[in-house]
Amino acid sequence: MRQGYDFLYRYIGAPWDIGPRAELVELVESGRIKSCRAVDLGCGTASNVIFLAQHGFDVTRVDFSSAAIELGKKRAAEKQVEVAFFQDDLTNLSRDYGKFDLIVDYGTFDDLTLSNRSKYIQNLLTLTQPGTKMVLFVFEWPLRWWEKWKNYHFALEPGEVETIFSPYFSVERIAGTETATTKKVSSGNSTYLFQKMKCQ
Repeated sequence: MRQGYDFLYRYIGAPWDIGPRAELVELVESGRIKSCRAVDLGCGTASNVIFLAQHGFDVTRVDFSSAAIELGKKRAAEKQVEVAFFQDDLTNLSRDYGKFDLIVDYGTFDDLTLSNRSKYIQNLLTLTQPGTKMVLFVFEWPLRWWEKWKNYHFALEPGEVETIFSPYFSVERIAGTETATTKKVSSGNSTYLFQKMKCQ
């Protein structure tokens, strides 16, 4: 999988390279999320981290694709913003990054195998402290049988995010599209805003 992402970022271009995500922009510009220490997990083309850096955030960027890191460094330099870049595995972090006030994940968690989702969560929790906020974008729709492989699902089921993350965070769905289903194709997505609970 890593090689596929490297090839995509270096030679083709990612179809999700659409600039900073609207939900994140709205949260920041409305003041609901204020400048703080932030990390983007699986940050891809760096649009979100550049936007955050331009708005006064102290930003760290983590991705397992070396090509994504190279692209991000180039774009950050072009925009004259400072971002700390690290190549790492979100299911097995190799260093202590400390705690963050904001965590952003657009499309990484739902791209993992089922077993690696559990590992991701354990690593994620090491980056949090009481009050940490997280913006999570996932593909989400009622899965049909052919969309469920033994250790990989094409998306998350409605309600699954709450089940997985509510032991650690308050969970609020802030945006999404309704599921559109044909006999062959399903689509739908949701964006969530979490906040780490004090008891964890």
